[in-house]
Amino acid sequence: MNLIKRNPSFVFPSLLDNFFNEDFLGGVQSFSKTVPSVNIKENDTDFVIELASPGLKKEDFSIEIDNNTLIISTEKKSENDSSTDKYTRKEFSYSSFKRAFTLPDSVISDAINANYENGVLNILLPKKEDTVTQSKRMIEIG
Repeated sequence: MNLIKRNPSFVFPSLLDNFFNEDFLGGVQSFSKTVPSVNIKENDTDFVIELASPGLKKEDFSIEIDNNTLIISTEKKSENDSSTDKYTRKEFSYSSFKRAFTLPDSVISDAINANYENGVLNILLPKKEDTVTQSKRMIEIG
């Protein structure tokens, strides 16, 4: 009877992790999928979508409405090229994402606008006048 449990995955993870995460020239490969984080807040008169996407330009974004769905997408290709033909590494980069949000009936889809500043895409979704909540007020009892 063994009183000590053996965990074979304890010995090998670092070896396997290093093997799969580093290329033979010492660089680290990244296979992570990049989907930007989103904050959605509701105010009395509108909704605001904040999409964190640093390193992009406003021209990289595509925002469209299709069947009451707001679709935000981007596609970016870049190539790091050395100045000579005798290079030891040449890296290509391609990143894209697509996020989709179903719009509530209370949104005026024709009045949606967006701006991109400091790595954050802000999309303002104004509410219809009949769905705007009235500010809270106290009623005195007479």
